[in-house]
Amino acid sequence: MKKEKEIKIFCSKDWSFDSAQNKTNYELLDTGKGEKLEKFGKYIFVRPYEDAVWPKTLSEKEWAKADGKFWSSKTGAKAGWTFFKNGSWGNSLNNRFLKWEMEYKDIKFLASPTPFRHLGFFPEQASHWDFIEKQIKNSGRKIKFLNLFGYTGVASFFALRAGAEVTHLDASKQTLNWAKENQKLNKFIQGQSLRVIEDDVLKFLEREEKRGNKYDAVIMDPPKFGRGPKGEIWKLEIMLPKLLLQVQKVLSDKPLFVILTSYAVDSSSLSLGYALEDIMHNFKGNVESGELCVLEKSNNRIIPLAHTAVWSIDMV
Repeated sequence: MKKEKEIKIFCSKDWSFDSAQNKTNYELLDTGKGEKLEKFGKYIFVRPYEDAVWPKTLSEKEWAKADGKFWSSKTGAKAGWTFFKNGSWGNSLNNRFLKWEMEYKDIKFLASPTPFRHLGFFPEQASHWDFIEKQIKNSGRKIKFLNLFGYTGVASFFALRAGAEVTHLDASKQTLNWAKENQKLNKFIQGQSLRVIEDDVLKFLEREEKRGNKYDAVIMDPPKFGRGPKGEIWKLEIMLPKLLLQVQKVLSDKPLFVILTSYAVDSSSLSLGYALEDIMHNFKGNVESGELCVLEKSNNRIIPLAHTAVWSIDMV
C-alpha cells in the first residue's frame, strides 16, 4: 500500500545572534492582522503577510518602532514603502540607496528594500541553503549546480563554498548586478567556478540541452508572473510544466537533488511535490513536500511563508 503524503516543515531556526558584533542578522519578531514585523540587521520593517489572520502578540508601541513599512495595494493604500523619521511616516529615506550588509553562517549579502516588498533575500530559504551545502559536501564528488531564477545569489554562494561548480541564472540585469556585489563581499569564493548568466530560463535550458550540458543539482524559485530580458512573458501556471520538462532534460545520470519553491498563493506544496515526482520517476530518490517557515520570536510559533518540494537521493 502506497504511503500517504505528509506535509513537512522546513523551518529556518539558525538565524543566530552574533555575539562578536553584538547584533542579530534576522528575526521574525511578530505577526498578526495581515502583517509581519521583522528585524533585518539594524532595521525593523513591517511587511504584508495576508495569512496572519490572528491578533498581534506584541503591543502597537513595539510595532511603531519600525523603521519602515511596505503598504499592500490590497489595503486600499498606494503600494510601496514609506519610512519613519522624526515621529511621522513619510518618504524620508530613499530606499534606492539604503543598503546594508547582513550574513548567514559567514555568507555575506546586501539587504535593501525593493519595489516588490522584498529586501534582496528570503530568510525562510535558509533551511534550503543549509541543505544545499550539506548535500554537496557529503556527496564526495564534484557537483554541477544550477540556480534558476537565482536572484541575488545567496543559494549559489552556499553551493560554491561546498565545492560545487555553479551556474547562476536570472533574467534581470539589475538583480545579477546585485548578485555580483554580494559575491565581492565573500572573498573566500572569489575565483571559484561561478557562471553568472542573464537569460530567459526556458531558452537557456533548451540551449543547454542542445549543447549536452548536464547538472547534478538544481534549485528553482519561479515567479508567479514575470518578463524575460527580451520581454518574454512568464506565467507560472502555464510555464511550470514546461520548466520542469526542460530541467529533466539537463539532469545528469546521477542527480543529487532538485529543489522547487513557489510563493504563488494558489499553489500548494503537494502539487509541487507531485510535479517533481513526475519528472524524477526514472531516478531512485524521495520527494518531500512542505512549507518553508521561520520561527516567530514573540511566541515561538512556526510561521509558513512559501510552498516547497525537494527531491534527493538521500534526505539529510
